[in-house]
Amino acid sequence: MKILYFYQYFTTPKGAWSTRAYEFARRWVKAGDEVTIVTSVYYKSDLQPGGFVTRQTIGGIDVRVINVPISNKQSPFRQSWTFLQYAAVSCWFAFTLPADVVLASSGPITVALPALMARYLRRKPFVLEVRDLWPEGAIRLGLLRNGLLIRILRWFERFCYRSSAVTVPLSQGARDWIADNHKMSRLEVVPNASDNELADWAAHAPFQRPGWAREQLFAVYAGGMGPTHSCTQLLEIAAHLQAADDCPVELAVIGTGPDFETLARDARERGLSRLRLLGPLPREEVFVWLSHSLCALSVVNSNPFLDMSSPNKLFDAFAVGRPVIQDTQGWMMDLLDREQCGITVPRGDTRAMAEAILALARDPERCERLAANASRVGRELFDRDLLAGRMRQILHDAARG
Repeated sequence: MKILYFYQYFTTPKGAWSTRAYEFARRWVKAGDEVTIVTSVYYKSDLQPGGFVTRQTIGGIDVRVINVPISNKQSPFRQSWTFLQYAAVSCWFAFTLPADVVLASSGPITVALPALMARYLRRKPFVLEVRDLWPEGAIRLGLLRNGLLIRILRWFERFCYRSSAVTVPLSQGARDWIADNHKMSRLEVVPNASDNELADWAAHAPFQRPGWAREQLFAVYAGGMGPTHSCTQLLEIAAHLQAADDCPVELAVIGTGPDFETLARDARERGLSRLRLLGPLPREEVFVWLSHSLCALSVVNSNPFLDMSSPNKLFDAFAVGRPVIQDTQGWMMDLLDREQCGITVPRGDTRAMAEAILALARDPERCERLAANASRVGRELFDRDLLAGRMRQILHDAARG
């Protein structure tokens, strides 16, 4: 089967971003499919285009790279312009490349435009993957305020859902929201996955432990630093750890984003010596850090809408067998409670999160029990091979009509 896949943020484990598209696609190729991914150049990816449009073969995947740089540090206007540039150029591939089924991965929702062209002008079945509820998430976070633009984007979002053979949200919460607000029934949840293969490699990879980490435990936050990921919480968590008596834990922060410089400046001004900013690292190195950590953290903006998110950091922690401490109050809280693989604290309660970190550091038996459960969950519920196979079956079913 020929799969044509539109996704703007493609990267491999050499980059510093989610590898869902790469990992799924290379498994589909191994299973006998032909996969073409049309992407752009995200600043956290490892792609090196040679011209405006470059063709590369990566892991057996035919990758078409449109040299439109995209960064979370761009202004909203500039980002919107890059989204439209990518969508416009991608329409050429939607018209010309062979395909039995077309997959578009959002957000932004504009990535669906070339898939819709293939759907209506070439009669190709279209599957929409919803990584972020876009534009609703941007509206709820105050990033979109223009009333006319909001109405247009909501209309386009509804049109995309109703044009798709299947819509694939990444969490049960997102599925329920789409079903309730758009009266959709063609919905299949395929969550982010635990890369157990990479975790097995990381467990035996050499780790150059820095001096500050030789005598200390460390908790890891590995993720974005922007409007979605309330970075001020990291400052407060570090401050609470620093104020605790005989604290044995440092906070290692991996990643970058529009708020990184502000975070670094505030940490210096407040003298937060227990906050270690490591910057962006290749995904392989992130896994090595996680595999040696006490636990992994997930913090987001306090907006309840983000309870439906499906952060990669959660599944990465499961893969390496580390407990998760997080503060959303939706499906993730239910999962951690049911499987006993982490700790949920009240939304935005940085003191409670610092206390949870210290509780794990001071109770190794409990920490190991949660860690063992996390590893089990990663391998039994969210294994990459399992979920790639589920997504492939959805695509094959759509192609067969």
